[in-house]
Amino acid sequence: MAFCVDLAHVSGLTNTFRKHGIDARFITGDTPKKDRSARLDAFKNCEYPVLVNCGVFTEGTDVPNIDCVLLARPTKSRNMLVQMIGRGMRLHPDKENCHVIDMVASLATGIVTTPTLFGLDPSEIIVEAAVDDMKALQDRKEAEEQRAQETIRLRPTKDAAQTSRSPRSLVFTDYNSVFDLIEDTAEERHIRAISPHAWVCVSHHRYILTNMDNTYLKIEKFPPNTSWVVLEVVALPASSKARYARPREILKADNFLDAVHGADTYAAKKYIFPFISMNQAWRRREATEGQLAFLNKFRSKEDPFTPATLTKGRATDMITKFKFGARGQFANFEAAKRRQESNQEKTEQAVAVAAREKVSVGPLLSER
Repeated sequence: MAFCVDLAHVSGLTNTFRKHGIDARFITGDTPKKDRSARLDAFKNCEYPVLVNCGVFTEGTDVPNIDCVLLARPTKSRNMLVQMIGRGMRLHPDKENCHVIDMVASLATGIVTTPTLFGLDPSEIIVEAAVDDMKALQDRKEAEEQRAQETIRLRPTKDAAQTSRSPRSLVFTDYNSVFDLIEDTAEERHIRAISPHAWVCVSHHRYILTNMDNTYLKIEKFPPNTSWVVLEVVALPASSKARYARPREILKADNFLDAVHGADTYAAKKYIFPFISMNQAWRRREATEGQLAFLNKFRSKEDPFTPATLTKGRATDMITKFKFGARGQFANFEAAKRRQESNQEKTEQAVAVAAREKVSVGPLLSER
């Protein structure tokens, strides 16, 4: 069963099937009731293989022998998506599985499946994974998140005015290397929970989404401002003196959620979807030789990345962080940490000196 956008789409897709020797028939809201019943009964009896429709069979139709659902229309409605897929979820003695073909990234809307009930990304689940397998994956992810939470970012305390006076008013992430920094995905998990796109957090309050031509969107907030701004930076031709044009403001938002949604709407219209989408097969493939060569230049020779340890999507995210200043950010963290430790050491020394110089006077005895 194929789901189309409109009547013209129904006609075009039906004719395309027929041109390739496949008997496809259609039903729309304009199909006479008698013809609709006849075509549907013939489809249930397996007299022809493909039924194309537009807005007719999204819900309430029981055709249990459907073993393939073709999503040729987009939708942002999770309920609509579930209804369309549900046409193929009925049990039937002549089928074991239902093949869902997503031609327009409708599945990015997301549906509730067994993996998602475990808090997992369905794209990461191996074929025929059992419940025990998914529970093990869930436990592993929770352990990874726990380790990530044990690292504390360099952030001011709520009372920023005390920062310069108290060396204890700052806490630090203990990044042993720049790779500890770029492998920290805590901020990515936050933005990717509300966006289907592969945003990368390159620093506090700054997120990047890169297009295939190196043009990119940037979401950021400049303290002490409370609003967020979305900027586009266009990559210039190699013949130009500058690599990028001046940033162009796309929109402003009062909160982070609105900024992300606005940026996503713009990206969906202007950027190449397979490149910016999180749910793409290429992101799960092995990292390329070029990616590995670039990242391993900065990594210990005793512990290099290999195709078995790094995916193409993760490598792309890491390179984005390098490109947008991860080494400088790490250096700033280290410098701030050294200043904090130095201030704390000076404070402790001052306390010790004061203790040594303190003069205690005992009780005075009066003469009689």
